[in-house]
Amino acid sequence: MTERISLSAPAKINISLRILGKRPDGFHELETLMVPIGLADEIEIAHGAGKEISLTCNDPEIPVGPDNLCVKAAEAFREATGLDHGISITLLKKVPHGAGLGGGSSDAVAVLRGLNELFDHPLVEEELHQIAASLGSDIPFFLGQCPAWCRGRGEILEPAPALPKRRLLLIKPPFPVPTAWAYKRYAELKAQGATVPREPAQHLGELEIINDLEAPVFEKYLLLPVMKQWLREQSGVESAFMTGSGSTMVAVIKPDAASDEIIALKQGITSEFGETMWICETGWDSDAG
Repeated sequence: MTERISLSAPAKINISLRILGKRPDGFHELETLMVPIGLADEIEIAHGAGKEISLTCNDPEIPVGPDNLCVKAAEAFREATGLDHGISITLLKKVPHGAGLGGGSSDAVAVLRGLNELFDHPLVEEELHQIAASLGSDIPFFLGQCPAWCRGRGEILEPAPALPKRRLLLIKPPFPVPTAWAYKRYAELKAQGATVPREPAQHLGELEIINDLEAPVFEKYLLLPVMKQWLREQSGVESAFMTGSGSTMVAVIKPDAASDEIIALKQGITSEFGETMWICETGWDSDAG
């Protein structure tokens, strides 16, 4: 039997995020195009002593108790399989939390996949999907590891066509945006009949880039719309938008942008918005483009 396994847990961005209405179960009906990117956490899973599930993480801000999605995924796996073995999980965080990049959800899927391999595949893909859907709305997406349209609460997946090759610059300010708050505020604005000013359309190939959560998030976190506008004015940037519920902004780099333009862009972000900005240059995950 395999003793330990190491996996990558890629982050994602939302190219499009539309909220279609409120569901009877209280969740929002979504239509979103999610794409895995090259930025990823690293996870190692091994057999543990006794029957304990233990999690260690390099980021002291990440809780490692029963509320962590990795621990919840391990518990759900044990419940589904009837196993009561000890499990040891080591998480190397590279994806910032509260960023709209899906790091925690991707980590949970890596744990499910890793445990299934560690224990000689007791669950089929459909069973893994059911567990993933029970843990969170965007978690099933990460089982597919490819661009997908996600509908319903996010659990209904349809593979999306390959995307044009692009480099991405991710910029996260030193604050998170709580996902539940963003959706709640969106619903409040909708109920008030608030109209959102329509910005000039942005596209990635034939796809329109849109995020319905920008309006409620930008209303409170005033730095983000300023950053979006600034990014859109830079010569090497093809488009700029917030991913998920934020707070990460994505700058899509023009395909003909020179390397010194990208270097100047990074320096400009730091100069304009401060040294506390987390900046990461990446691209689509290997299967996304």
